[in-house]
Amino acid sequence: MIEVTERDGVALITLARPAKLNALTTGMRRDLAAAVRDHGDGRSARGIVVTGTGRAFSAGEDIHEAAGRSLVDEVASFHDMTRAVLETRVPVVAAVNGLAVGGAAEWTLCFDTRIGTPSAEYFLPENHIGLSISNGASYLLPRLVGARALRLVLDSTRTSAQDALAAGLLDEIVAPEALLDAAIARVHHWSAPGTATAVHLRLLRPPAREVERAFEAETEAARLVEEAGIAQAGMTKFIDRTRRPGQDFPG
Repeated sequence: MIEVTERDGVALITLARPAKLNALTTGMRRDLAAAVRDHGDGRSARGIVVTGTGRAFSAGEDIHEAAGRSLVDEVASFHDMTRAVLETRVPVVAAVNGLAVGGAAEWTLCFDTRIGTPSAEYFLPENHIGLSISNGASYLLPRLVGARALRLVLDSTRTSAQDALAAGLLDEIVAPEALLDAAIARVHHWSAPGTATAVHLRLLRPPAREVERAFEAETEAARLVEEAGIAQAGMTKFIDRTRRPGQDFPG
């Protein structure tokens, strides 16, 4: 469900579970972190591009798989995906081809740039499912969008590509057929011979200590909603809604 290929010296990581809107299982999250680390040292690739297949970038956590599991453990695997990106020595680009939800949307917040198509959408539904945000989003989201972060989380409504661009969630919008070319071109521009990109990534990326503090706070938040019972109730309600005709991802 994860495809890793090479294109023009760039590692292309593709989420390939379109029938489930590329929802992330535990195994997929583990494989994503490993793939980023495998290509993030600069020896095998000039950079990394992550995209999805079908009409979604990713529907985020596979709620059907997660129901009944430890939410704290689930959050930990998302945190390691973010940690893997921030540890790389090469540019990491999100090519957001469609709907980006929950933990998958939050994962892109640590990327060095996010390029979307007109059909790209950001959706943070956790608050109205009784879950808590993860991926360091409690630190990374305000860093990108400022005071808008609170409403994006609490409202749990979809943000269109144009609104995401205006807010700072997306950095650029291109035609669908140009998405991967644009993402790869960005990597090539940033990693051209003689550039000091690796140094500037260390200087300008979110500080690891701040992100780790956010991980700790988000882990505690996950524990609280789990112990309160609202997380399991919300996931059960979500699963019931997705079983209705035409509701592959409600909201």
